[in-house]
Amino acid sequence: MNKNVLYMIIGALIVVVGGFSYYAYQEEKKPDGVEIQVGKNGLSIQEN
Repeated sequence: MNKNVLYMIIGALIVVVGGFSYYAYQEEKKPDGVEIQVGKNGLSIQEN
């Protein structure tokens, strides 16, 4: 196996792990409870 291919696979894995970590952080950062939004479509209530 060529070294460049190995480096590309390792780099892709690092990008995937980084992306998943960022997504998990954003999901964890969301507030718990009830979210109320008022917009042009009226009142929206969501439970988190």
